[in-house]
Amino acid sequence: MPIVIMTRRLPVKTLGADVNSLNGLGTVEGYIPVRNEAAPEALRTRFETMQTLQQKETELQAMLKAASDAARQAEWDFHASVLSMKEAVRAQFGPDSNAAQSIGYKKKSEYKRPRRTAKAAAM
Repeated sequence: MPIVIMTRRLPVKTLGADVNSLNGLGTVEGYIPVRNEAAPEALRTRFETMQTLQQKETELQAMLKAASDAARQAEWDFHASVLSMKEAVRAQFGPDSNAAQSIGYKKKSEYKRPRRTAKAAAM
């Protein structure tokens, strides 16, 4: 018998087979269950509960995707605004100002000047 791991979702194929079995139970005459959870009423109740919770899960997933998209768009809008602010500060105060340094830029005067490299002697 296979190991049952209840933390994983059941495959769609298995659930489809279970629904077909439940629908086929309606054609069986004289079915008297020994266990209460196997009674047709209990099966219908659990099936309806499963459908309701699956629908709720799908709705919440759609809401989560919408919220994630909105948050991502807000992040990009904020980033674009910060880049605009940085450009404006550099344009207003200059690239070698303390204001440019305070928003995260390095002062232009702090960069090392490029050095010439000596050419190799021709032989």
